[in-house]
Amino acid sequence: MEKQYKHWEDVRDLLRNWREENCRQSEDVVDLWNEVLANHFGKLGDEGWLVLEQVFIAALDCHNMEVANFCLSKLNQEFPDSLRVKRLKAMKYEASEKYEHALDILDLIIKKDETNAASRKRKVTIYKSQGMIIEAIKELTDYLRIFMADQEAWMELCDLYISQQEWNKAAFCVEELLLHSPFNHLYLQRYAEIKYTQGGYENLEVARSYYSQAAKLNPKNVRALYGLMLTSVHMASNSKCPSQKKKERIKLSEWATNQLSQLQDSNDSKLFSSQILEGMGNLQIGNDSKN
Repeated sequence: MEKQYKHWEDVRDLLRNWREENCRQSEDVVDLWNEVLANHFGKLGDEGWLVLEQVFIAALDCHNMEVANFCLSKLNQEFPDSLRVKRLKAMKYEASEKYEHALDILDLIIKKDETNAASRKRKVTIYKSQGMIIEAIKELTDYLRIFMADQEAWMELCDLYISQQEWNKAAFCVEELLLHSPFNHLYLQRYAEIKYTQGGYENLEVARSYYSQAAKLNPKNVRALYGLMLTSVHMASNSKCPSQKKKERIKLSEWATNQLSQLQDSNDSKLFSSQILEGMGNLQIGNDSKN
Protein backbone atom coordinates (compact mmCIF):
# COMPACT_ATOMS: atom_id res chain seq x y z
CA MET A 1 0.00 0.00 0.00
CA GLU A 2 1.83 3.04 -1.30
CA LYS A 3 -0.31 5.84 0.14
CA GLN A 4 -0.02 6.48 3.87
CA TYR A 5 -3.31 7.04 5.70
CA LYS A 6 -3.10 8.81 9.04
CA HIS A 7 -6.54 10.30 9.58
CA TRP A 8 -9.12 7.85 10.90
CA GLU A 9 -11.85 9.14 8.55
CA ASP A 10 -9.69 8.41 5.51
CA VAL A 11 -9.10 4.87 6.78
CA ARG A 12 -12.80 4.39 7.49
CA ASP A 13 -13.68 5.47 3.94
CA LEU A 14 -10.99 3.23 2.46
CA LEU A 15 -12.23 0.16 4.35
CA ARG A 16 -15.78 0.99 3.33
CA ASN A 17 -14.76 1.08 -0.34
CA TRP A 18 -13.00 -2.27 0.00
CA ARG A 19 -16.14 -3.80 1.55
CA GLU A 20 -18.35 -2.46 -1.22
CA GLU A 21 -15.95 -3.72 -3.89
CA ASN A 22 -15.60 -7.07 -2.10
CA CYS A 23 -11.84 -6.56 -1.95
CA ARG A 24 -10.03 -8.37 0.88
CA GLN A 25 -6.63 -6.57 1.11
CA SER A 26 -6.16 -8.49 4.35
CA GLU A 27 -2.65 -7.34 5.31
CA ASP A 28 -3.49 -3.70 4.63
CA VAL A 29 -6.73 -3.94 6.62
CA VAL A 30 -4.95 -5.33 9.67
CA ASP A 31 -2.15 -2.78 9.43
CA LEU A 32 -4.58 0.13 9.13
CA TRP A 33 -6.55 -1.18 12.09
CA ASN A 34 -3.48 -1.46 14.29
CA GLU A 35 -1.92 1.82 13.21
CA VAL A 36 -4.97 4.08 12.99
CA LEU A 37 -8.48 2.77 13.47
CA ALA A 38 -8.13 0.80 16.73
CA ASN A 39 -7.67 4.07 18.64
CA HIS A 40 -10.77 5.64 17.08
CA PHE A 41 -13.25 2.75 17.16
CA GLY A 42 -15.74 4.69 19.27
CA LYS A 43 -16.07 7.32 16.54
CA LEU A 44 -17.25 4.84 13.91
CA GLY A 45 -20.79 4.48 15.23
CA ASP A 46 -22.82 1.55 13.89
CA GLU A 47 -20.39 1.16 11.00
CA GLY A 48 -17.84 0.04 13.58
CA TRP A 49 -19.43 -3.41 13.77
CA LEU A 50 -18.99 -3.88 10.02
CA VAL A 51 -15.40 -2.74 10.37
CA LEU A 52 -14.80 -5.24 13.18
CA GLU A 53 -16.15 -8.06 11.02
CA GLN A 54 -13.94 -6.95 8.14
CA VAL A 55 -10.86 -6.73 10.35
CA PHE A 56 -11.67 -10.11 11.94
CA ILE A 57 -11.75 -11.89 8.56
CA ALA A 58 -8.58 -10.08 7.47
CA ALA A 59 -6.85 -11.12 10.70
CA LEU A 60 -7.76 -14.75 10.07
CA ASP A 61 -6.29 -14.46 6.58
CA CYS A 62 -3.07 -13.15 8.14
CA HIS A 63 -3.13 -15.68 11.04
CA ASN A 64 -3.17 -12.77 13.48
CA MET A 65 -5.21 -14.44 16.19
CA GLU A 66 -4.69 -11.62 18.69
CA VAL A 67 -6.55 -9.11 16.51
CA ALA A 68 -9.10 -11.75 15.48
CA ASN A 69 -9.89 -12.61 19.10
CA PHE A 70 -10.28 -8.94 20.00
CA CYS A 71 -12.73 -8.30 17.18
CA LEU A 72 -14.72 -11.44 17.87
CA SER A 73 -14.92 -10.61 21.58
CA LYS A 74 -16.30 -7.13 20.84
CA LEU A 75 -18.86 -8.51 18.40
CA ASN A 76 -19.93 -11.27 20.77
CA GLN A 77 -20.45 -8.79 23.59
CA GLU A 78 -22.69 -6.63 21.42
CA PHE A 79 -24.53 -9.45 19.60
CA PRO A 80 -24.43 -12.54 21.86
CA ASP A 81 -27.27 -14.36 20.06
CA SER A 82 -26.36 -13.40 16.50
CA LEU A 83 -26.09 -16.27 14.01
CA ARG A 84 -23.74 -14.09 11.98
CA VAL A 85 -21.33 -13.84 14.93
CA LYS A 86 -21.63 -17.58 15.51
CA ARG A 87 -20.55 -18.12 11.91
CA LEU A 88 -17.51 -15.97 12.60
CA LYS A 89 -16.72 -18.22 15.57
CA ALA A 90 -16.90 -21.20 13.24
CA MET A 91 -14.46 -19.47 10.89
CA LYS A 92 -12.05 -18.97 13.79
CA TYR A 93 -12.19 -22.67 14.66
CA GLU A 94 -11.70 -23.47 10.99
CA ALA A 95 -8.61 -21.24 10.84
CA SER A 96 -7.28 -23.07 13.92
CA GLU A 97 -7.98 -26.44 12.20
CA LYS A 98 -10.54 -27.35 14.86
CA TYR A 99 -12.92 -28.56 12.19
CA GLU A 100 -15.26 -30.57 14.41
CA HIS A 101 -15.99 -27.53 16.58
CA ALA A 102 -16.57 -25.43 13.46
CA LEU A 103 -18.97 -28.00 11.99
CA ASP A 104 -20.91 -28.22 15.27
CA ILE A 105 -21.48 -24.46 15.26
CA LEU A 106 -22.47 -24.44 11.59
CA ASP A 107 -24.91 -27.31 12.12
CA LEU A 108 -26.46 -25.35 14.98
CA ILE A 109 -26.85 -22.28 12.77
CA ILE A 110 -28.43 -24.32 9.95
CA LYS A 111 -30.80 -25.99 12.42
CA LYS A 112 -32.05 -22.55 13.48
CA ASP A 113 -32.08 -21.16 9.94
CA GLU A 114 -32.17 -23.64 7.07
CA THR A 115 -31.82 -20.82 4.54
CA ASN A 116 -28.48 -19.60 5.94
CA ALA A 117 -26.49 -19.86 2.72
CA ALA A 118 -23.16 -18.67 4.12
CA SER A 119 -23.05 -21.39 6.79
CA ARG A 120 -23.86 -24.12 4.30
CA LYS A 121 -21.07 -22.89 2.02
CA ARG A 122 -18.61 -22.86 4.90
CA LYS A 123 -19.41 -26.53 5.57
CA VAL A 124 -18.56 -27.32 1.95
CA THR A 125 -15.27 -25.43 2.32
CA ILE A 126 -14.36 -27.35 5.48
CA TYR A 127 -15.09 -30.71 3.88
CA LYS A 128 -13.00 -29.78 0.84
CA SER A 129 -10.06 -28.66 2.98
CA GLN A 130 -10.10 -32.05 4.70
CA GLY A 131 -10.29 -33.95 1.42
CA MET A 132 -13.80 -35.19 2.23
CA ILE A 133 -15.11 -34.73 -1.30
CA ILE A 134 -18.12 -37.06 -0.96
CA GLU A 135 -19.34 -35.12 2.08
CA ALA A 136 -18.72 -31.83 0.26
CA ILE A 137 -20.79 -33.05 -2.69
CA LYS A 138 -23.65 -34.09 -0.42
CA GLU A 139 -23.65 -30.76 1.41
CA LEU A 140 -23.50 -28.77 -1.82
CA THR A 141 -26.31 -30.86 -3.31
CA ASP A 142 -28.48 -30.12 -0.27
CA TYR A 143 -27.60 -26.44 -0.62
CA LEU A 144 -28.65 -26.37 -4.29
CA ARG A 145 -32.03 -27.89 -3.46
CA ILE A 146 -32.74 -24.61 -1.66
CA PHE A 147 -30.68 -22.15 -3.73
CA MET A 148 -31.14 -23.53 -7.23
CA ALA A 149 -30.17 -20.25 -8.93
CA ASP A 150 -26.67 -20.08 -7.43
CA GLN A 151 -24.48 -20.40 -10.51
CA GLU A 152 -21.20 -20.41 -8.56
CA ALA A 153 -22.45 -23.35 -6.51
CA TRP A 154 -23.36 -25.31 -9.65
CA MET A 155 -19.89 -24.70 -11.06
CA GLU A 156 -18.30 -25.77 -7.78
CA LEU A 157 -20.39 -28.96 -7.75
CA CYS A 158 -19.33 -29.59 -11.35
CA ASP A 159 -15.66 -29.33 -10.36
CA LEU A 160 -16.20 -31.71 -7.45
CA TYR A 161 -17.85 -34.29 -9.72
CA ILE A 162 -15.01 -33.92 -12.24
CA SER A 163 -12.50 -34.60 -9.46
CA GLN A 164 -14.35 -37.88 -8.87
CA GLN A 165 -14.59 -38.56 -12.64
CA GLU A 166 -18.39 -38.60 -12.48
CA TRP A 167 -18.78 -37.08 -15.92
CA ASN A 168 -22.54 -37.46 -16.35
CA LYS A 169 -23.24 -35.66 -13.09
CA ALA A 170 -20.72 -32.97 -13.98
CA ALA A 171 -22.44 -32.51 -17.34
CA PHE A 172 -25.80 -32.16 -15.57
CA CYS A 173 -24.39 -29.31 -13.46
CA VAL A 174 -23.27 -27.44 -16.56
CA GLU A 175 -26.67 -28.04 -18.18
CA GLU A 176 -28.22 -26.28 -15.19
CA LEU A 177 -25.79 -23.40 -15.72
CA LEU A 178 -26.71 -23.18 -19.39
CA LEU A 179 -30.38 -22.88 -18.44
CA HIS A 180 -29.45 -19.74 -16.51
CA SER A 181 -26.95 -18.36 -19.05
CA PRO A 182 -27.36 -20.04 -22.44
CA PHE A 183 -24.97 -17.62 -24.17
CA ASN A 184 -22.10 -17.88 -21.69
CA HIS A 185 -19.18 -19.10 -23.81
CA LEU A 186 -17.31 -20.41 -20.75
CA TYR A 187 -20.23 -22.68 -19.80
CA LEU A 188 -20.49 -23.90 -23.38
CA GLN A 189 -16.76 -24.59 -23.41
CA ARG A 190 -16.91 -26.48 -20.10
CA TYR A 191 -19.78 -28.66 -21.33
CA ALA A 192 -17.85 -29.45 -24.51
CA GLU A 193 -14.75 -30.40 -22.50
CA ILE A 194 -16.76 -32.83 -20.39
CA LYS A 195 -18.33 -34.45 -23.44
CA TYR A 196 -14.93 -34.66 -25.15
CA THR A 197 -13.48 -36.36 -22.08
CA GLN A 198 -16.32 -38.89 -21.96
CA GLY A 199 -15.39 -39.99 -25.47
CA GLY A 200 -17.37 -41.98 -27.99
CA TYR A 201 -18.52 -40.67 -31.36
CA GLU A 202 -21.87 -39.36 -30.09
CA ASN A 203 -20.21 -37.40 -27.28
CA LEU A 204 -17.63 -36.00 -29.70
CA GLU A 205 -20.44 -34.77 -31.91
CA VAL A 206 -21.99 -32.95 -28.95
CA ALA A 207 -18.57 -31.56 -27.97
CA ARG A 208 -18.01 -30.26 -31.50
CA SER A 209 -21.34 -28.48 -31.46
CA TYR A 210 -20.71 -26.76 -28.12
CA TYR A 211 -17.11 -25.87 -28.94
CA SER A 212 -18.35 -24.29 -32.16
CA GLN A 213 -20.95 -22.24 -30.32
CA ALA A 214 -18.39 -21.11 -27.72
CA ALA A 215 -15.97 -20.06 -30.45
CA LYS A 216 -18.76 -18.23 -32.28
CA LEU A 217 -19.68 -16.25 -29.15
CA ASN A 218 -16.05 -15.49 -28.34
CA PRO A 219 -13.70 -15.83 -31.32
CA LYS A 220 -10.72 -15.30 -28.98
CA ASN A 221 -11.55 -18.28 -26.77
CA VAL A 222 -8.34 -20.26 -27.28
CA ARG A 223 -9.49 -23.33 -25.38
CA ALA A 224 -12.70 -23.55 -27.40
CA LEU A 225 -10.77 -23.30 -30.69
CA TYR A 226 -8.19 -25.81 -29.53
CA GLY A 227 -10.92 -28.19 -28.39
CA LEU A 228 -12.73 -27.74 -31.69
CA MET A 229 -9.54 -28.60 -33.59
CA LEU A 230 -8.89 -31.78 -31.57
CA THR A 231 -12.54 -32.88 -31.64
CA SER A 232 -12.72 -32.49 -35.41
CA VAL A 233 -9.51 -34.50 -35.90
CA HIS A 234 -10.74 -37.35 -33.70
CA MET A 235 -14.13 -37.39 -35.40
CA ALA A 236 -12.56 -37.49 -38.87
CA SER A 237 -10.46 -40.50 -37.83
CA ASN A 238 -13.39 -42.34 -36.25
CA SER A 239 -14.79 -45.32 -38.15
CA LYS A 240 -18.37 -44.17 -37.47
CA CYS A 241 -17.85 -40.89 -39.31
CA PRO A 242 -19.36 -40.90 -42.83
CA SER A 243 -17.01 -39.99 -45.67
CA GLN A 244 -18.82 -36.72 -46.44
CA LYS A 245 -18.61 -35.61 -42.81
CA LYS A 246 -14.93 -36.54 -42.67
CA LYS A 247 -14.20 -33.85 -45.24
CA GLU A 248 -16.27 -31.35 -43.26
CA ARG A 249 -14.48 -32.23 -40.02
CA ILE A 250 -11.07 -31.89 -41.65
CA LYS A 251 -12.03 -28.46 -43.00
CA LEU A 252 -13.30 -27.45 -39.57
CA SER A 253 -10.06 -28.59 -37.98
CA GLU A 254 -8.06 -26.59 -40.51
CA TRP A 255 -10.22 -23.52 -39.85
CA ALA A 256 -9.71 -23.81 -36.06
CA THR A 257 -5.96 -24.25 -36.59
CA ASN A 258 -5.87 -21.15 -38.77
CA GLN A 259 -7.77 -19.13 -36.13
CA LEU A 260 -5.34 -20.27 -33.45
CA SER A 261 -2.39 -19.23 -35.61
CA GLN A 262 -3.86 -15.78 -36.08
CA LEU A 263 -4.44 -15.40 -32.36
CA GLN A 264 -0.89 -16.52 -31.64
CA ASP A 265 0.48 -13.92 -34.03
CA SER A 266 -1.59 -11.14 -32.48
CA ASN A 267 -1.15 -12.03 -28.80
CA ASP A 268 1.62 -12.56 -26.29
CA SER A 269 3.08 -15.96 -27.20
CA LYS A 270 3.67 -16.91 -23.55
CA LEU A 271 0.07 -16.15 -22.62
CA PHE A 272 -1.16 -18.06 -25.67
CA SER A 273 0.97 -21.09 -24.76
CA SER A 274 -0.30 -21.10 -21.19
CA GLN A 275 -3.91 -21.10 -22.41
CA ILE A 276 -3.15 -23.99 -24.76
CA LEU A 277 -1.52 -26.00 -21.97
CA GLU A 278 -4.45 -25.29 -19.68
CA GLY A 279 -6.78 -26.50 -22.39
CA MET A 280 -4.77 -29.71 -22.84
CA GLY A 281 -5.08 -30.37 -19.12
CA ASN A 282 -8.86 -30.27 -19.41
CA LEU A 283 -9.06 -32.49 -22.48
CA GLN A 284 -8.65 -36.17 -21.67
CA ILE A 285 -10.33 -37.96 -24.49
CA GLY A 286 -11.89 -41.30 -23.74
CA ASN A 287 -12.81 -42.41 -27.22
CA ASP A 288 -9.73 -44.60 -27.54
CA SER A 289 -11.71 -47.24 -25.65
CA LYS A 290 -15.16 -46.14 -26.84
CA ASN A 291 -15.95 -46.32 -30.51
